Amino acid sequence: MATNSALLSRRNAAVVRGVGHATPLSASRARNAELWDVEGRRYVDFAGGIAVLNTGHCHPKVIAAVQEQMTRFTHTCFQVVMYEPYIALAERLNALAPIPGPLKSALFTTGAEATENAVKIARAATGRSGVIAFTGGFHGRTVLASALTGKVVPYKKGLGPALPEIWHVPFPTPHNGVTTEDALKYLDFIFKADADPSRIAAIIVEPIQGEGGFHQVPARLMHGLRRVCDEHGIVLIADEVQTGFGRTGKMFAMEHYDVSPDLICVAKSLAGGFPLSGVIGKAPIMDAADPGGLGGTYAGNPLACAAALAVLDVFEEEKLLDRADAIGQRLRSWLEGVQGRNDLLSIADIRGPGAMVAFDIVKDRASREPDPVATKQVVQRAYENGLILLSCGTNANTIRILVPLTAEDAVIDDGLSILEQALAA
Repeated sequence: MATNSALLSRRNAAVVRGVGHATPLSASRARNAELWDVEGRRYVDFAGGIAVLNTGHCHPKVIAAVQEQMTRFTHTCFQVVMYEPYIALAERLNALAPIPGPLKSALFTTGAEATENAVKIARAATGRSGVIAFTGGFHGRTVLASALTGKVVPYKKGLGPALPEIWHVPFPTPHNGVTTEDALKYLDFIFKADADPSRIAAIIVEPIQGEGGFHQVPARLMHGLRRVCDEHGIVLIADEVQTGFGRTGKMFAMEHYDVSPDLICVAKSLAGGFPLSGVIGKAPIMDAADPGGLGGTYAGNPLACAAALAVLDVFEEEKLLDRADAIGQRLRSWLEGVQGRNDLLSIADIRGPGAMVAFDIVKDRASREPDPVATKQVVQRAYENGLILLSCGTNANTIRILVPLTAEDAVIDDGLSILEQALAA
């Protein structure tokens, strides 16, 4: 029988060091919010494949839809022979996106492809090349996406110079002492010192930073970005790769604002574990690229499209937006209940809308100094005791919870019980 340690040894010999791991576990099977390793041990999954599994592992309706599509065909390349699942999914995404229409969509494979293609589309629409992003933001690991990402380690260190004409605005959080006014002022500094607004094609922002620590864009900042974009003809791109498809209690996190972006990037939970991403946006902007300028051999794969259509059905039938709010309330209530306990590590800043919940581990409640060492230990103790958990944040001291929205209350409570053990001081 294979073991975790044996597979880890084989992995270290055969797979590059640059692909990291949150745990040393090897999966054997998984169902909904539970996973079993190759040694037969069961785990509660609070990671969801990094926000990919809002509908859980192997949802029966998603699996059935993929199996049915497999009996027809698995690939044609949409640019060679088109197929209805791609078109039907584009129609549904256009109907769901919180952008005034008419809208169009393009499908790809990964989140990084979505963010890169959104920038390409914005450049084609504006005839400009500059892009503004935010510190702490994460937009992918490819060359352009990592340049957009506002964090050096580990996404840029030692991997060559950054692409030109990309600037980063400090993201406002209480931890870094930056306010909304500071961020908007810095944006104005960029316009005065580095790039005239007429050179800027797009501003890209996560409505809630994922890898950056689950910090939400203040409403005043989102309004300010929309105003700046309207004033200067800049395309506003919302990167909803992690926040999209119900995680925040809305289908899209931009629905928490009364302003709309021009383009939305989607991926992760769109297809229930199958590789699929996309860009949804205003039709005149989306149509700016010439035929052949967008696409990809596997982009909008028919199996993934079938899975995504089933995912959207599951959201409607199982009322997963309401479920996201209920799960989030359950998680925040539990965290608030243990926050003041002296027998547990100090936690602070419980946050996040819907079921996109996070909290910080700090050295003490008075200073709130980040404690990345203790955070790493919590993640380790969690998986040792049967809970798959992820950390994040610019200070590496944030615990994020991305449990599937289909998870049963009893399984969530099991996970919280293990989290309590992991937080023991």
